Amino acid sequence: MRTPSHSIEPLFEPLRRLRSSWPQRGWSWDSRVACVSSSFSVDLEHKNRALALASMQTEYTSRTIASAPTALREICDRAGGLRSGQYAFTGPLVGRVFAYGLWWPWGDGMTISLRVGVGGVDESHDLMNTLRETFGVTL
Repeated sequence: MRTPSHSIEPLFEPLRRLRSSWPQRGWSWDSRVACVSSSFSVDLEHKNRALALASMQTEYTSRTIASAPTALREICDRAGGLRSGQYAFTGPLVGRVFAYGLWWPWGDGMTISLRVGVGGVDESHDLMNTLRETFGVTL
């Protein structure tokens, strides 16, 4: 199923801005959660979190995730749940589709990963290719 490109602009334009302003240029594909992923040092935490929030304006924590839309809660559950210090971000719905981010600090206290995905579609949908293209990721 192909979605007309003009109808997905509200979904991908904020993600293009995120990628262009992201201090690290390296994004990779995380097949475990079907997302693009970037890892960075904690010294960039505040800057990168602000960039994530500028692209996906709604933030959930382990305390507030119960109030999130069902689709986002299911994504978080599949990724292992949302623990203290982790965040889930989501942008507005475009039809039934939305962009989301998973913010995971590593156990080493020195590294954080941001995973960005598209919710509301399965992993074989054309929008997954658009996501990878947006972040310059190849399989």
